[in-house]
Amino acid sequence: MRINRLAVTGFRNYEWDTISFSGGTNVIYGSNAQGKTNLIEAVYLLAYGKSFRTRFDKELVNFGYSSSEILADVTSHEREQTVTIQIKPGVPKRILVNGVKKTANELSRTLNVVLFCPDDLNLIKEGAAVRRKLLDSAIGQIRPQYNEILSEYNRLFDHKTRILKDWHEKPSLLDTLDEFSEGMCRCSAKLIRYRAAYTSRLSEASAPIHREFSGSGEELAIRYQTVSTVTNPFSSEKEIYYEIYDHQEKHRRAEIESGQCLTGVHKDDLEITINGNSARNYASQGQARTAALSMKLAEREILLSETGEYPILLLDDVLSELDMKRQEFVLNRIGGGQTLITCCEDEGISSRTGGNVINVENGRVRACT
Repeated sequence: MRINRLAVTGFRNYEWDTISFSGGTNVIYGSNAQGKTNLIEAVYLLAYGKSFRTRFDKELVNFGYSSSEILADVTSHEREQTVTIQIKPGVPKRILVNGVKKTANELSRTLNVVLFCPDDLNLIKEGAAVRRKLLDSAIGQIRPQYNEILSEYNRLFDHKTRILKDWHEKPSLLDTLDEFSEGMCRCSAKLIRYRAAYTSRLSEASAPIHREFSGSGEELAIRYQTVSTVTNPFSSEKEIYYEIYDHQEKHRRAEIESGQCLTGVHKDDLEITINGNSARNYASQGQARTAALSMKLAEREILLSETGEYPILLLDDVLSELDMKRQEFVLNRIGGGQTLITCCEDEGISSRTGGNVINVENGRVRACT
């Protein structure tokens, strides 16, 4: 799949512009704060219906504009399609595919992307939240129903959290606590099965990439960690539900006393090891970056196996953070699909990839070659 043409109006620092992309590598270069990442963000929105940089739609609209629009002509599933996203602060985003209204969850049936940005280089060393985010974004693209279950879980979690914080002022709130806890158990059982299955695939796909990448035969392994009472995350949804419910019952009093949700998948994590040792605790910076890159490239391979097409790969200012060896490995692995790379200077990347070159300056595309 590929984006052939992208048009933005009133988006971030763009007043209006249109950009054509090649089906291979596209190098988008320019000085800092000129609008390179804004183009990557626009493409991400076309696949996810949301930004990876902000939760607030109003930040996506250019100053002086009341709304913004992103429009793209794409080739996907052997069809020419048009995706449009209209953003107006205070109003739900309007998403259209070939003129037909869609939800954000439905966009993954048209367009898939894999984003790799500098923050992802900290995937191994950071806290569990960044690894859950990887799981959620990756699974949501291949299993859109996962997003619906996750949204319901988050809704229940927010309600339960408010009850636990406010029951001292209004004790009757505790009458509804068990209802929200039970709902979270049901959602957790579903989410655990999805996450366990994807983690298994991610570990299997990452290992050979990392082995080749490291050049020393290092063994990367990824294991899913969830609620302690869950003995087998691959067992039936019913079995998992009862195991989580048991954990919930044991921690009910502690939750009320602490004012926090202590049970559920909001604390899930990935245990990442290199040669059997915890990567988070013992990996060097170079090893951690190699592992993170291997996982992202594996995410791309999983999408290929699911859809029969390479997703669009978005490399946002990440190559400058890598040494030459790692740069070469990444550039040699991105063939076969469309890639958008942002960098401050071309730095020979286009000549090394034979890619299309796009210069961005002050929210305008100045040159395409």
